[in-house]
Amino acid sequence: MAQTDNPFLDGMARIFTDAAGAAKSVRDEIDTFVKHRLEKLVADMDFVPREEFEAVKAMAAKARSENEALEKRIADLEARLAPAA
Repeated sequence: MAQTDNPFLDGMARIFTDAAGAAKSVRDEIDTFVKHRLEKLVADMDFVPREEFEAVKAMAAKARSENEALEKRIADLEARLAPAA
């Protein structure tokens, strides 16, 4: 910042610089507070971590495919037994 011989302008520049620093400090504190509150909110809501969700999703897909295979096998066995009965 350019310095002047005018003490009023120097004082105003110092005040604005200090105000900007204070505003940044306040914003940093607010950001930290909001971040901690959101983390607590998420922790209290019992969310499932992504890894656990993906593992359960894979297990469900495997179980669904096994279930479909078993349904087909049962239908085939029933079809074979139907003419014999």
